[in-house]
Amino acid sequence: MTFFRSKLFRHIPLIPIISGVSLLVVSCVWNETDETSNYLPLDDSEYPYADLPRFVIETDDFREIRDTETEIPARMQIYDKSGPSGDILELTVRGRGTSSFIAMPKLSIKMEFDKKQALLGLPENRDWALISNFADRTLLKNFAVYRLSDWLQADYSPKGKFVELYFNRSYMGVYLLSETIKTGSNRVDIEKYPVSFLLEKTSKEKAGKNYVTTNSNYLFRIRHPKEITDSLSNVLKNHLDSVETYFSTSGNKDKAGELISMEDFFRFYWIQEFAKNSDGAFHRSVFMTWIPGQPIKFGPIWDFDMGFGNNFYSETAESYSGWVIKNSGWFAKIFADKKIWKEATLYWKANKESFNAFADSLDIYAQTIQKATVNEFKRWDVLENTEFWAYKEGYQNYQEGVDTFKSWVKQRIQWIDKQLN
Repeated sequence: MTFFRSKLFRHIPLIPIISGVSLLVVSCVWNETDETSNYLPLDDSEYPYADLPRFVIETDDFREIRDTETEIPARMQIYDKSGPSGDILELTVRGRGTSSFIAMPKLSIKMEFDKKQALLGLPENRDWALISNFADRTLLKNFAVYRLSDWLQADYSPKGKFVELYFNRSYMGVYLLSETIKTGSNRVDIEKYPVSFLLEKTSKEKAGKNYVTTNSNYLFRIRHPKEITDSLSNVLKNHLDSVETYFSTSGNKDKAGELISMEDFFRFYWIQEFAKNSDGAFHRSVFMTWIPGQPIKFGPIWDFDMGFGNNFYSETAESYSGWVIKNSGWFAKIFADKKIWKEATLYWKANKESFNAFADSLDIYAQTIQKATVNEFKRWDVLENTEFWAYKEGYQNYQEGVDTFKSWVKQRIQWIDKQLN
């Protein structure tokens, strides 16, 4: 057994856990509090260092996160193998996610810092997320898809790195430190225009947020601007209605590219369809931007833990075969034009090597967190679980989960190829 200790408790002798006395020492360590210290305490005796940065977060008075709205003051420090790698940072934390917050014990966390932070070398910002990926026992899906989006040259794809989280002196597991979807020079770069919109097609309203509902009864949350006039909201709604009307009527769609950026649309569509992402079936987490006078751009992509066979709405694992996204929402309206579908097939064929590379990358990503997954599945003993609603099949070990994921992806690519040839 080993201890990793901050200066808060270096005066306490190291005693192996072989008696009740040693347990009292551990208790002493965790109960010690010193608001003026330069270090937050970290006890890794049960969950040792596993080659990933460790985020240590403590809330004021150890307050629990109970919802996705209440911002709780907290402090955070990053540890590497040899100790703290930086100062204590001030921030607020709250829950994040919809079903992932309500129905999953391993909570995802939204972090907002007092000042912009370039965490682990990522572009600086005040807003970050710690994604639990509890529904995805490979822990890889979101990270891998964001890299795929980058390979396909999206204007913006979320960046992230894997970490282990200690929250209020409890080990919480492996998380994906991720950029959040927001506007800014290092994120969705549209603020330079006098009027611009960042939208999310969603399924449910939240109090205090701005929304528009189209004539087809699709609900869009206005992510940017945060404050919007009724006049500007009507401009947005009227434009969305006109796009829906255009693609809902029969006839040649020669002006489709004036309303929707087809390159961005095809990229977004194929990533979602490739993953058979149930949220991406024009349900929620479907982001797009619009600058008046320019075509609507689909993206950025977000939230894939319920893709690749792990359908939110099915009690069994989703087959690698079948179209899902193509027949949903705006996608169905747009692809009713056979010419557009033909152009989409050409996009897939031109970029298939990126999808093949996605499959090949999974083993590499898995290797980077392999050691940490021992801690993860010691804390959350769910690999063999098939009772939890998000788990469709059990795995004997972590590698079996990764192999199943990789096999599904390769069969999905083969199935799509056969449909398009």
